[in-house]
Formats: sequence, structure tokens, C-alpha cells
Amino acid sequence: MRRLMLLRHAKTEHDAPSGRDHDRRLDERGRLDAAAIGTWIGSHPPLPDTVLVSTAVRAKQTWEIARETIKAAAREQVDQPHVEWLDEIYGAETAQLLQIVRMASATDPAHLMLVGHNPGMHELALMLAGGGDAAAKKALEDNLPTAGLAILDFEIDDWDEVAFRRGKLVRFTSPKLLKQALDD
Repeated sequence: MRRLMLLRHAKTEHDAPSGRDHDRRLDERGRLDAAAIGTWIGSHPPLPDTVLVSTAVRAKQTWEIARETIKAAAREQVDQPHVEWLDEIYGAETAQLLQIVRMASATDPAHLMLVGHNPGMHELALMLAGGGDAAAKKALEDNLPTAGLAILDFEIDDWDEVAFRRGKLVRFTSPKLLKQALDD
């Protein structure tokens, strides 16, 4: 079995000082949301073995903040995951993201996380989910919000077997949903 975690970057400033979209940074809410989702991940193992992160500033910042809170929230000593910064994730369409996932077969982590961008991440989550939690799938249909996390399990032996509709959507959450759960 393989687990794929798709994490969209957290909320950002509207414009980067450089004027380049690639350079947009997290705003204050984004930093708080990245910490919140990292805390949730750290307290809901299994944790990722490998993390593939877009080279966009906002994705890198999301991962760095989440990484710290994952480590703090984990109830046991955890090894740091292997992290790769990939230009290809920035602006990637669904087919490109699927190819990136399949290339993980080279290192074969049991639990893989991608940190990237919409619309590609949202579309990939929808295309991979063939079954699973119906309420989570319905909530995910509208959007993969900033700092949103979709977790899919695959009954496969190798990442190159990942295919559309073969995943089971185990969980969909976001900082907003986490806050709503606390308020209930």
C-alpha cells in the first residue's frame, strides 16, 4: 500500500515585491494555517517519508513551517523526511503531477507528500479518488483551499502503478475545517 498526501500551499500576499508570481510569500494567515495543518499531520500518522515541494516561495515556506509543527506534534521521535525541491511542480497540470508521483518509484517511499498549487493539485486529487470517504470527496469537489490537504491510499506495490480513480480518499482537511471541528 502507498499513501499520497497532496498539500496546497498556504495563503499568500497578493503581489510579491519582485512582481513575479513565483516569489509570492505567505501572509500572516498563511503562516498560521501552515502551522495548523502541520500540527494536524504530526498528530495523525503515518508521516511522509518523502516530500516533493514546488520551488515557489509560498510552497517552500508552507513546507518549512509545516515541517516544524509536524515534528513538534508527533508523539514519537520522527525521522526527517527526504525533501526535494522541484521546479516542475510549479504550474504543473494534472498529467505532469501524476508523472511526478509515478517517478517516486525510484526511491519508493511508502508515504509521499506533494506541496504545490491549484488548479493542478485540486484536479489531481479529484482524478485520483475513485472511492473512499464520501463526505470528504463531496467537500473536496468544490476546492482544495490554501493549506488544504487531501490524503489518498492506493492498494499498489509501486508508485508507477498510480492511476486515475485507483485511489481511496482517506481524508480531506483544511485549517478552516480544523477550526470548525474545534468550535463544535
